[in-house]
Amino acid sequence: MSLPTLESERLVLRPFDAEADAAAVERLAGDFAIADATLTVPHPYPAGAGAAWIATHAEKWASGSGLTLAIASAENPADVVGAIGVSITAEHRRAELGYWIGVPYWGRGYATEASRALLRFGFAELALHRIQARHFLRNPASGRVLEKVGMQFEGVMRGSLRKWDRFEDAAMYAALAPEWLA
Repeated sequence: MSLPTLESERLVLRPFDAEADAAAVERLAGDFAIADATLTVPHPYPAGAGAAWIATHAEKWASGSGLTLAIASAENPADVVGAIGVSITAEHRRAELGYWIGVPYWGRGYATEASRALLRFGFAELALHRIQARHFLRNPASGRVLEKVGMQFEGVMRGSLRKWDRFEDAAMYAALAPEWLA
């Protein structure tokens, strides 16, 4: 089964193309501000790592363990502005949402719009029961995105994540299908 393409009012969430998108991933995700606010994005972003990361997407989708899509403007779907995805735990019909938006595109509502589209797909098409997301407590902008898309704050997990040899507090948000689809 091929990776899906999702559309919203201003965005297209589409499969990444290693040849066309790897350089943009390395440039955008390579910004220190992106790496600092995410758990798994490295800094500096190694050359060739964009294509290697993109190469993992099809297998994760085929195995049912995850979906990762490029966030692009509907006006110009070839230009990547960020990434969004879910890591799926099929046994529990649960997924964890994650995203990043390139710094030049901050403040335009892209994270909110893309997250809303992916939640809709996760609940309606993937039949997930719960979609959750965590963010570093020191990154309240991500919390505002999660609230805007209808996720509920569930609490703070103190010192639960480790980034660059420091322990981070993480805020947990979640949405349940029956509530979100209503």
